[in-house]
Formats: sequence, structure tokens, C-alpha cells
Amino acid sequence: MVLKYRAAKWAPTFSPLPNVNQHLRFNVGIAIPAKNEEHNIEYVLSGLKGIGYRNVLVIDGLSSDGTLKVAARNGAKIVLQDGCGKGAAVRQVLSNDYLSADALVLMDADGSMSPQEVPRFVEALRNGADVVKGSRFVSGGGSSDMTIARRIGNSLFTMCVNLLWAADYTDMCYGFVAFSQKAIRKLAPVLESNNFEIETELFIKAKKLGLKVVEVPSFEYSRKSGASNLHSLRDGFKILRTILLEAIRN
Repeated sequence: MVLKYRAAKWAPTFSPLPNVNQHLRFNVGIAIPAKNEEHNIEYVLSGLKGIGYRNVLVIDGLSSDGTLKVAARNGAKIVLQDGCGKGAAVRQVLSNDYLSADALVLMDADGSMSPQEVPRFVEALRNGADVVKGSRFVSGGGSSDMTIARRIGNSLFTMCVNLLWAADYTDMCYGFVAFSQKAIRKLAPVLESNNFEIETELFIKAKKLGLKVVEVPSFEYSRKSGASNLHSLRDGFKILRTILLEAIRN
């Protein structure tokens, strides 16, 4: 079951919740997979600090630039990635209690996801969600970095997943997502993806496991600097393969 908040509840001028990360019963950890994001990650880390989130982990995919120096300068905990690819980084984070947090938020290091939106995810977790996924395709969401090919592919993948698993998702290929500890315990042992198909696998398996998933609007900005490692055709085939494999196993 996927629940959606109405746009009136989540307005673009959403105000951050005060002292969310300091709440004794709900410590929030932020995990950021990164590789060669020296010119982007400071924006993300300083934005998180500015609204009170200091329990932050950067999992580094063997960067060859100054990503680690920038992360350390901004007070982030640093872990080196064991495997290769975003999916491997996500699986490593979910399988290890690096942050000793009650809930975990995953976001990208390239500046495309606003730290100001994190409280939106946190509130949904506090209200009982197991998984909170950002969506660019509900009222209040959007993107300034969506090509026609990506939009078409995302729509087709979302349609397939909704049809196969009786879901009601609006966005399958977006990695701004938060987890309760219950969701982490259930998802960590069953994830297999190594690359960008990890988001699709996460949301399919959340549905299979009966977790309560809530979508909240999110706006995707263009990355601050540099080029994305995402390749629409190559990664699109991996996403399709993931959907087909999960359908066979269903």
C-alpha cells in the first residue's frame, strides 16, 4: 500500500521541523553515497548542518578527487565502500549500523536533492511509515534535470511495477528515500543490486515485504557540477532486468 500526502500538506515552502535530529527517541542518520563529488558535496553537508542534522555518513566509492577532504572538513563520518556502484554502497549502509540511528535517510551527493526536504521524510516516518520515498511526479514535486528519455523510461518502469505488484507508485527511479529500523532489518538481507537499479529493487521488495510506503513530493535540481554517472540506456536495461527477475520470483 502506498499513501500520498496532499499538496496542501506539503507546500513548496515547507518549514523544517525544529531539532528533529536531537529528539532523544528519534535520532535520524543521513547516508550519502559519493564518488568524485568534491565540488558538490559541501553544499549538501552544509545544508544538512544548517537545519540541525549532524549524524551524517559519507560512503565513498574510492574517489580520486578531494571528496573525502571536503566531507571530513564538514564533520561527516566517512566509510570507504567495499564494492563498486551506488547499489553496492546502499546495501553496505543498510547492512551496517554505522550511525546508530533510529531512522536513516539516503540522498545523493551531487546537490540535486535539497537538504531542506529531509524533515518532510522524517515527519512521515514519525507518523508511522516504514519507507518514505520522494516523488517528482506528485503535486509539489518536480525536476529540472529530467530528459525526455528518462521521463518515458521512468513512466514505463513505474507502470510495470504497479501492474505486477498492485502498487500505486508514481516514481520508481529516484533515490531520495528514508527507512525506519523495521524496514532496514527486512530489506538489508534481501537486496542484491549493485548499480542504479537499486531504487527499483528497494521499492519492489518493500511492497513484497508488506512494508508501509509513503510518497512525499520532492524537487530534483540539476547537479551542481560535473557529469552524472547514470547512462539512460545501459542503466535502463538493468532496471528492466531487475523488474523481470523479481516478477519471475514473485
